[in-house]
Amino acid sequence: MPEKTDLIKLNDYLYDGNTVLKILHEYAGDLKESASVTKNPVDQLHADFLYHYIDLLEHNEFLTSQSQRLLKFYKYLTGKYPFLAFTFRGRIKSLVRTEEKYNGYILQQIYHARKHNLAEPTISQMSEILLHFRDLIAYRYVIEFPVCHLKPGQSKQEIEKQYLYEIANALPGFLQKYGFIAQPSGKQQDLSHSPLSEEARSYYRDYLLYPKSTGYQSLHITYFDTEAKIYFEIQLRTKAMDDQAEIGNANHMLYEEYQENRRARRALVPPGSNQYFDEACERENALRDLDLTKVWVNMFTALNSQVMNDACGFYRGRFILPYEHLSRFQNDIISLPEKKE
Repeated sequence: MPEKTDLIKLNDYLYDGNTVLKILHEYAGDLKESASVTKNPVDQLHADFLYHYIDLLEHNEFLTSQSQRLLKFYKYLTGKYPFLAFTFRGRIKSLVRTEEKYNGYILQQIYHARKHNLAEPTISQMSEILLHFRDLIAYRYVIEFPVCHLKPGQSKQEIEKQYLYEIANALPGFLQKYGFIAQPSGKQQDLSHSPLSEEARSYYRDYLLYPKSTGYQSLHITYFDTEAKIYFEIQLRTKAMDDQAEIGNANHMLYEEYQENRRARRALVPPGSNQYFDEACERENALRDLDLTKVWVNMFTALNSQVMNDACGFYRGRFILPYEHLSRFQNDIISLPEKKE
């Protein structure tokens, strides 16, 4: 087990054989207590966010209703497009990936301000981003056009994109009937040439028209569930896009992209120039350098950093926590320590 430092970080709670929920309670409680003593508002926001994440895991009854309502769109698609193949999946972002992304948001905001010669972000501005983490829960509709239906001269890739856009245009109106309100994307993309309808464009982030530097392609849309009072994301992809994202170059290039971003950020925000940046950077780097073979988390084992059994929502990469694993947390709830005031 690595030696602890003065900075409270997730890594220091991963070696005692605790379950993910117990780790979260201890980490959030210590972070909240420390923030109160040091008067660190960013750590206080961090602790508040972790308690929100804990609530998702402890009180997940809403997931059944939510997934069943979303399944209605899947059934609609199978009826409207009987010649297409579909999959429908849901997930909650894993513990380590969530912590990485949260700290990444802190780095991104401070770096963006420096890069554009803006004033350092205020705590109020940071809280708007940090407390509205909209893709903790995400669902994915994946389609494929069977080769047997291709006519001479047709492009499988182009046909699948046409269907993706057609499905994307139908999604907002369909889901509104079941209590899901599409949210404006806030993404600065010129979608005037996108096949998305004029009514749907404001809701989507179109990574088909504008693929990421890793080659990642997908259509993203955020919803607010008026029954569960929570945000979630929906992704629309083809099978080829999904493979590229999960096991292809888009996944493998994430580490290289992270290293490049880390160097650029540090060049513009050198150590000692911003306390919140330094602390978020240390927490993020510690997770990136985590040796999974030395970690001891209940229901998690790793033969090496590539071969592991992810049964507890722990895995550090783009893996996720399927809903069927949530029941494994429930036995811990009775014996959980009380939250520190």
